[in-house]
Amino acid sequence: MYMTYILRSEKDGSFYYGHSKNLDQRILEHNVGRVRYTKAKRPWRLYYFEKFETKSQAYRRELFFKSIDGYIFLRKSGIIK
Repeated sequence: MYMTYILRSEKDGSFYYGHSKNLDQRILEHNVGRVRYTKAKRPWRLYYFEKFETKSQAYRRELFFKSIDGYIFLRKSGIIK
């Protein structure tokens, strides 16, 4: 099972979008500073996630969330404010 996830920085409220097979391990990697992009905005908390059968489905959903159409969807759905 793969997951597409949204993290929220407790430092500045920004969001990070990603996908992973092991969500708990990936969040830990973000919070201990192993991910260069998210290191400066720690700590991160899980904000939202969706499950998928394949890695490619999870990756496509991540790319959608990062697009303008995905942003509009997330806003209209009330997932992000």
